[in-house]
Amino acid sequence: MSKLTNFFTELMRKYLPDPFVFAIGLTLLTILLAVLVEGQGILAASVSWGSGFWNLLAFTTQICVMLAMGYVLASAPLVNRLLDKLVSLVHTPRTAIIVATLVGGIGSYLNWAFGLVIGGIVAKKLGSKVKGVHYPLIIAAAYSGFSLYGMGLSGSIPVLISTPGHPMEKEMGVIPLSATIFTWPMIVTALITIITLPILNAMLHPKNKKDIIELDPSLDAAAKETAATTATASIQTPVTFATKMNNSRILSLLIGVLGYTYIIHHFATGGTLDFNTINFIILFGGILLLGTPANYVTQLNEGIKTVSGILLQYPFYAGIMAIMAGSGLVDTISRIFVDVASAETLPLWGLWSSYVINFFAPSGGGHWVIQGPFMIEAAKQMGASLSQTSMSVMLGNAWNDLVQPFWILPVLAISGLKLKDVMGYLVIMMIWVGIVYSAAVLIWGYMG
Repeated sequence: MSKLTNFFTELMRKYLPDPFVFAIGLTLLTILLAVLVEGQGILAASVSWGSGFWNLLAFTTQICVMLAMGYVLASAPLVNRLLDKLVSLVHTPRTAIIVATLVGGIGSYLNWAFGLVIGGIVAKKLGSKVKGVHYPLIIAAAYSGFSLYGMGLSGSIPVLISTPGHPMEKEMGVIPLSATIFTWPMIVTALITIITLPILNAMLHPKNKKDIIELDPSLDAAAKETAATTATASIQTPVTFATKMNNSRILSLLIGVLGYTYIIHHFATGGTLDFNTINFIILFGGILLLGTPANYVTQLNEGIKTVSGILLQYPFYAGIMAIMAGSGLVDTISRIFVDVASAETLPLWGLWSSYVINFFAPSGGGHWVIQGPFMIEAAKQMGASLSQTSMSVMLGNAWNDLVQPFWILPVLAISGLKLKDVMGYLVIMMIWVGIVYSAAVLIWGYMG
């Protein structure tokens, strides 16, 4: 195991560029494939790219809000004390790896954005507290739990197709969550993943002390210095009407109660849990837990640092998705797999084709828009299960996310690490998750 880990770690260290460079290279590769495979002109591919460049702008804003405010919520004093209590119970490196994986996995199952943030924060706390823990591995372990989000409560495709009025309702109807994430094959798969993945991750921990890289003390010290500076500044600020308002607990309480009054009314009148609702809950939960407007703004300034990579790179992936859709590359890739499939094996081929496509379209919702129509049409022609086919695309998306730099950016921002520091471990985790997911959808397909 150590030889395999060292091989992938060294390979990624030498050849893997930063995520932004990866996005640029993927853009150029997609244009090249559109020209060579689909016969599209360079100008036409460039026009598709430019026209679609800002297509994910609203989604990008929603994600940035969710991650920045999720960071604030996860670092609120009450939540922070609970996390510190959890961390205080861990004393060995391998136990720390297991705990980080479980927190990231369970958090992602409940809500993918919360899992991303809480996993990264817990991993960094464990890296600071537990002596001898390999810091790049514990960050990778926390992120590996993100692979569970596709079977969880916020899985974008199953949630979307369970909603009346979704874009493909005419082609496939409304498929309830009881036929996707709440089927016993998916529940069993989630349990197998959350049990075996922490064990695998713990086994990856270096045995040789010279191979262990602990948390850089300067990263931890910088965070503590920021908190101390903020506290000192608060104490030294003259008491004026403005400072009283800035530090008013009553204002935070009133606006927080107002926010949750709306949320209660929203659900009481049949409202659904969408991106905006989640952001509303996170925002006003953070305001209540931080206590004062000034505390919230201070912590939000730290949280905003986690979204800079997203603001820069998501438009490039929107452009890539536009090229994929406009040139027909998605249909070509899907057809390569579907042409050799049967009704029973279509979910497996759907999983694998989704894995490939996710390199170019790593957003679950956007991914479904361009691959879903072809997969559902193939399922209807073969008599395959629509729910299984839909979930196979979702699982392929979540599986590939382990090695797609699109989603790990917030975790890297929290940890202070580079992509190449963690990718070698993520490749091994990806291989294991791929085995579990492939076996699951294949068995499920033959079950009918």
